[in-house]
Amino acid sequence: MTKLSVNINKLATLRNSRGGNNPDLIKAATDIERFGAEGITVHPRPDERHIRYADVYALKKIVTTEFNIEGNCTEKSFVDLVLANKPAQVTLVPDAAGQLTSNHGWNTIEHAAYLKEMIAVFKNAGIRVSIFVDPVVEMVEGAKATGTDRIELYTEAYARGYAAGNKEAAIAPYIAAAGKANELGLGINAGHDLDLHNLQYFSKNIPGLLEVSIGHALICDAIYLGLENTVQLYKRQLKQV
Repeated sequence: MTKLSVNINKLATLRNSRGGNNPDLIKAATDIERFGAEGITVHPRPDERHIRYADVYALKKIVTTEFNIEGNCTEKSFVDLVLANKPAQVTLVPDAAGQLTSNHGWNTIEHAAYLKEMIAVFKNAGIRVSIFVDPVVEMVEGAKATGTDRIELYTEAYARGYAAGNKEAAIAPYIAAAGKANELGLGINAGHDLDLHNLQYFSKNIPGLLEVSIGHALICDAIYLGLENTVQLYKRQLKQV
């Protein structure tokens, strides 16, 4: 079954908006694991507007499932942070400085040499590497040449198409990309705008989907449904029925 990794950035945003330590990220991460999530994801940015670098060190001490750190490896501070904490997985995302949220995958052909160099840095430290890619077969083929262990399919386009009632057309490029990844022996993760409405259809139709990383929608749902219930509802969507 596909694993659920919960991105807790939005909890950090809420905490930071008032100062102090409410909500407590350490307690939240511990509870999210206890509620059934198989991973905790964070995406620290240099401005620390949500996850702070100090949070990463604190979370590393208590996360008992898979710890996934996302970020842009062009930032030396990010590279140093990941190497110091050695999470189960690092997900490399081509964010620009000050970017609100991730909005595109790597051009794995144009940046092949750079990605190969950086991926080797993390893999030599014993860290599994995933890179953010758009659902384009050529980008998946390029990812294979970088030496990455996995790709993370950027799913905003799928979510938009699904919401517009065009789910078959929306998922078609993801099925093709996943098929190529499976053919090449790349692991498959996915994330961005997946929610309780579109997650099951996606997971049922993507062969070899190992993990989804979900934050914004899950935390929004938890406001109405409660955190424990919401984690379990998302896990239910990942069951192949």
